[in-house]
Amino acid sequence: LACCCGSAACSLCCKACPSCKNSTASRIGYVFMLLIGFVMSCVMLSPGIRQKLNKVPHLCSQIGEESCDKLVGYMAVYRVCFAMTAFFFLMSIIMFKVRSSRDPRGSIQNGFWAIKFIVFIGLLVGAFYIPKGNFSKVWMYFGLVGGILFILIQLVLLIDFAHRWSEKWITNYEESENKIWFIGLALSTGILYIIAIAIIIYCYISYAHSGCSLNKFFISFTLFLSVIVSFMSVHPTIQEAQSTSGLLQAACISAYTAYLTWSGLSNEPDAICNPGSSINFVQNFGGQTAFAAVVLFCTVVYSCLRTSNGNNLSAKSDDAMGDILIASGDENEESEKIGQNVYDNEKVQVAYNYSYFHFTFMLASLYIMMMLTNWYSPENSDSKTLISSWSTVWIKVVSCWACFAIFMWTLLAPVLWPDRNFK
Repeated sequence: LACCCGSAACSLCCKACPSCKNSTASRIGYVFMLLIGFVMSCVMLSPGIRQKLNKVPHLCSQIGEESCDKLVGYMAVYRVCFAMTAFFFLMSIIMFKVRSSRDPRGSIQNGFWAIKFIVFIGLLVGAFYIPKGNFSKVWMYFGLVGGILFILIQLVLLIDFAHRWSEKWITNYEESENKIWFIGLALSTGILYIIAIAIIIYCYISYAHSGCSLNKFFISFTLFLSVIVSFMSVHPTIQEAQSTSGLLQAACISAYTAYLTWSGLSNEPDAICNPGSSINFVQNFGGQTAFAAVVLFCTVVYSCLRTSNGNNLSAKSDDAMGDILIASGDENEESEKIGQNVYDNEKVQVAYNYSYFHFTFMLASLYIMMMLTNWYSPENSDSKTLISSWSTVWIKVVSCWACFAIFMWTLLAPVLWPDRNFK
């Protein structure tokens, strides 16, 4: 009975799963590790979690009240994200210039999961032994830099997604002549523009009070750039060079940049221009944090899918082509086995850049830290108070402008250099 309910049941579940590429399975594992750190950070910021720790038998009484306090608050988030950052940074260094799974380091990337989880847990535990000192201040600056870099990656992936989304639906409509694709395209565009306009109107009502000229400039400039990119997207010259360019991409960018503008203004420390401003960090998860978390993991998942869609196996010699055919044959033989099977599809060349993959996850860890602490500055007095600052506002506003600049470049580049392939 124990066998049926235990190992046999797990085996049956695994047999029911489809075969999976080694590269895909590995990335799922690392996404799971990032998710663990994110959930832990959320729990440590949950209201009332400190009181619940007191109810755990012998926990706080054994390790001490001061040590128990370290398990909650923004400092706990800093420590968890430090451990995640250290782990992915270490993996990024180890995986530098790995060309195929035949490299001995490839087995570290795709295997030894028990050891990697032990190292990961060890870093988590060790992070809580770091003396407070200036750790929070110094680590916040690391978080700012890493968070900004990850935002730039998010922007590039968002623009790439918008272009691919529009191109796919336009192609489907032209090939099938099914109006459902055109209706979906028009409906999606309209909804995104409505969201963008609603956010802009809300920002004018909430943050554009008398004397708040800078806020008015931020909101108006975002609106102005949204109009500009919308006209550019349907301009005949742009359309001639890039036939799939349209309002859907511009609507997607307009909605996201409107969100960035609102997010920046809502963190403004000026109590007059931002009535909801408070120096105290509120330990709950509002719509802003929830949306940022959704965008974060959508970015991570899309990044994984984006790299796996490309055909990275290429060769210029007969020997290399022979290796590809051999590797392909091995995969086919393994995939024909009964039940679930993880086969190696990277014997000739890796499906994605291992080092860059972990570097991106390292930046994602820093972004999680800044996102959950609302990009606020830590106050030295305790581990639960954060201070809003203008740096938060400027980071998000400049990110908004960068998004427009990158999108404009994707529209203008095919016009300026028509002989180059920008796919």
